[in-house]
Amino acid sequence: MNYKISKVAASLSPSLTLAIDSKAKAMKAAGEDVVGFGAGEPDFDTPQHIKDACAKALAAGFTKYTPAAGIPELREAIAAKFQRENGLTYKPSQIIVSCGGKHSCYNVILATCEAGDEVIIPAPYWLSYPEMVKLAGAKPVILETTDKTEFKVTPAQLRAAITPNTRLFVLNSPSNPTGSVYTPDEIKALGDICVEKGVLIMSDEIYEHLTYDGAVVKSVASFSPAHKDHTIIVHGFAKAWSMTGWRLGFLAAPEPIAKAIDAVQSHSTSNPTSFAQKGGVAALTGPQDHLPLWLAEFAKRRTYAHQKLSSIPGITCVNAKGAFYLFPNISALGLKSTDFCAKLLEQEKVAAVPGIAFGADDYLRISYATSMANIEKGLDRLARFCAGLKK
Repeated sequence: MNYKISKVAASLSPSLTLAIDSKAKAMKAAGEDVVGFGAGEPDFDTPQHIKDACAKALAAGFTKYTPAAGIPELREAIAAKFQRENGLTYKPSQIIVSCGGKHSCYNVILATCEAGDEVIIPAPYWLSYPEMVKLAGAKPVILETTDKTEFKVTPAQLRAAITPNTRLFVLNSPSNPTGSVYTPDEIKALGDICVEKGVLIMSDEIYEHLTYDGAVVKSVASFSPAHKDHTIIVHGFAKAWSMTGWRLGFLAAPEPIAKAIDAVQSHSTSNPTSFAQKGGVAALTGPQDHLPLWLAEFAKRRTYAHQKLSSIPGITCVNAKGAFYLFPNISALGLKSTDFCAKLLEQEKVAAVPGIAFGADDYLRISYATSMANIEKGLDRLARFCAGLKK
């Protein structure tokens, strides 16, 4: 049988982060001593009160369809979160609950972009952004950044990239994969240009609560009513509540866009899992005392990992201000990222994600969302591997 694959599907690159993580887990299952730095998820368990709320809902038979955009109780809790934490007023009808932060991003792009449109994406980028743009039939326009500017795009770069076809600008702060955090002034400057030019902003704020060294996160939507009217905030429960497998995300958007996304979701996934949504309510309305403990542990790991990476000859590394990733520069070691990571996994049983997956081939992504023991062992192996390359 000669199966025809659509041009859109054939143009996509599989997720390298998921592929690396899967391979590392398969090697571990086969008995190999693999240290995995690939996962984009906290290694902490979901807080108990969230699990209890979900279990209670499941036991009570809350297992049927809900409205496609989520249960009213959760949409109200999300609107209250934006008011309480970000000073942003949204009606529940402007909130869409999705099957994960990734799903929210995809819904935004699909509902706002089409063939002929351009979407500006700073690199390094979360690897799914360009592929989602392709799925919508639009064109990703990549803006290159480096560690010299802490991987931040400048207002001049953004302004120069905007054309009459520009529909959307993707802003991710704190950033996956670099851990960089734009200052409020930097965020406002980028937002001002988008308002001036009539460009929508997809602001991916899923790492909002994971910051270090006093870094301040301010949503671009919060600077003025005009900024808010140009912004769709995408968010989710995966990172700050360790609910990656729950597949529960959310977004806030101007009413016409929210309505369009509701329609898209109603014909694709329909509602997120009913009883998971009850866990989402508990996450937002219950105690948040887990977060300072997690942040303290992440900060300790980040400090150690950054110092260790920076001590390895041939590697330079900007320290992260948010999320749980470091993005070391390996350009002086003579291998591009795919070869580097393949050899590292083969020779030292260390799994890292090649920077090429994020549009930056001279770098690696190291996740420190793993135990300190793993970080110490894995980075010792990385140092040994690099020393071998330098000979």
